[in-house]
Amino acid sequence: MNQCKHPRVQIVSRDEDTEYVECLECGDVFESSEFKDMAIEERAQSEEA
Repeated sequence: MNQCKHPRVQIVSRDEDTEYVECLECGDVFESSEFKDMAIEERAQSEEA
């Protein structure tokens, strides 16, 4: 099963210091900081390969 890489996201909510985004492909909602962490991990894994 392929995991969604969240290629397109939109901001759905903002708190005082937190921003939430939704993936337009799979519908997952998560903090934007998590999205940035996912991108960093993906780059690190591709560099190791």
